[in-house]
Amino acid sequence: MTMLTSFSDTSSDTLTVAIIGATGGIGSAIIEHLAHEPTVKTLYCGSRAPFDTSVYENVNATVRSFSIDITNEVSVKKAAEFIADNGDAVDVVIVATGLLHDDKGLRPEKSLQQLQADNFLKNMLVNALGPALVAKHFLPLINKNKRSFFGAFSARVGSISDNGLGGWHSYRASKAANNMLIKNIAIEYKRKCPYLIVAGLHPGTVDTELSTPFQKNVKPEKLFTPEFSAKQILSVIDKLSESDSGNCFAWDGRQIPA
Repeated sequence: MTMLTSFSDTSSDTLTVAIIGATGGIGSAIIEHLAHEPTVKTLYCGSRAPFDTSVYENVNATVRSFSIDITNEVSVKKAAEFIADNGDAVDVVIVATGLLHDDKGLRPEKSLQQLQADNFLKNMLVNALGPALVAKHFLPLINKNKRSFFGAFSARVGSISDNGLGGWHSYRASKAANNMLIKNIAIEYKRKCPYLIVAGLHPGTVDTELSTPFQKNVKPEKLFTPEFSAKQILSVIDKLSESDSGNCFAWDGRQIPA
């Protein structure tokens, strides 16, 4: 299945794509799909950990890696400068990052009594501020003359109107904040870049390190492989229009309510 074809004006038009979170389960699966796409000319792969590009030496796209820590604005700025120095206007940016738990005791809260300031701020930093900093420094590189896309991973639990269970205070709040920032960015950039689509992306429950501790009650058919989720996300992006900008969409293409 050919992907991101709606961002190519002609059959010979090629794309420059930046994936942030390249070493994550879904991010690496997205890269695997796009590296073989005839529509993709250059694929920039950003992550905190080193990303091995040697496995992509014989693919269609030119694959380049760069270091980025989305919680550090200096790092984000340097990453954007790396792409700018190569002279590329970017057609698609996907921030495939997220924090739900860590090895230092951060876990989703089951009750308000478990709420801790440090953990709340960690969630906000990674899930809301981080993608916004990427937008701040990467959107000036976006191709302003044609259809383009900026997306950041969100989650259904970030929907306020869809919240019927409660709990997970820090994670829910950070994803709701992320969704608000997506909306704000879409409004601001509609004036600057009318062909740009800005959207939140919910990949579903994916069998990655992020979801591992919470898979027990997930039905087998609702636990996706990274490859499946990546393919679905790219298909959703391909079908979005400018009128969809500012909203959040799930892996099946359905809009998630605010």
